[in-house]
Amino acid sequence: MTATITSNELKQLIDSGNAPILIDVRNENELQYGRITKKSILIPLPEIKKRFKEIEKFKDLEIVVYCRTGGRSKIATDFLTEQGFKNVKNLIAGILAWREFDSSVIPY
Repeated sequence: MTATITSNELKQLIDSGNAPILIDVRNENELQYGRITKKSILIPLPEIKKRFKEIEKFKDLEIVVYCRTGGRSKIATDFLTEQGFKNVKNLIAGILAWREFDSSVIPY
């Protein structure tokens, strides 16, 4: 079963100074619609299997994966969990849910 996190829970973590590692699995052209933070690491879903070693140093840290609505990030979350990542969660409803906290995110 895929571990999940809500946008409210993520906002609380960020505000408390305990921000998780954020992995954005959208395609590069989707960045124009907004990001949760500029520190989000972009690894588009089609590249996750060949690029996940880039984030292996975060394997034991809390990671939140997001996309537009949560579908692609669920696939990536499941894959990372299978690769031994210990605390990886899928952002429910993706960056569109994050819009509640950041009006600069453009719905698409």
